Amino acid sequence: MTEETQTKGERTRLQIEDSAVELFMENGYHATSMRQIAEHSGLALGGIYNHFKSKEEIFEAIVVDKHPYKKILPILSEAQGDTMEEFLNNAAHIVIKELTSQPYYVKLMLIEIVEFNGAHGAALLKEIVPKILPIFEKLVKTRKNLRVTQPAILLRSFIGMILSYIITDMIMANSILTKFMPKNALDAYVDIYMHGIMKTEI
Repeated sequence: MTEETQTKGERTRLQIEDSAVELFMENGYHATSMRQIAEHSGLALGGIYNHFKSKEEIFEAIVVDKHPYKKILPILSEAQGDTMEEFLNNAAHIVIKELTSQPYYVKLMLIEIVEFNGAHGAALLKEIVPKILPIFEKLVKTRKNLRVTQPAILLRSFIGMILSYIITDMIMANSILTKFMPKNALDAYVDIYMHGIMKTEI
């Protein structure tokens, strides 16, 4: 939907979401009030309730509307690779580049995990799964060297690998460990994801 085709109400909702994101990033979720969001949006407090019943409802809308999956999916579906290793490596680079392109992506994800115990994940997955699962179904059907036969498990493990890389990268930033990381740390991480840490016995 383009800005030209949006209704006034849709534009106002997005304006509220934009204001809420800025305040959540600056003050934290719990320290941000509906009144602050209304003032930042240029609305009366009563006006904001015409669009959202609560602050949590605003947060859930942000999770769905502002998640980078909308940008990631078209690119991910075009990820190239003659082998499974090449495809997953390219896909990992695409996803992580997009997720880290805006600071609030990861911060919102952490708020969702810490503050809500992942409660809004279902709403996001409802949007994502029908569009991304076919990619992993195709992998399972066409890649003969896969030990995984369930597309949902492959998708879940891929998401887990991405999140664990991003979170550990944040934890280790500016630490002594960064001095020991190779320049191609993500490639090594994906390789461990695909092959494990043990050498294959011949």
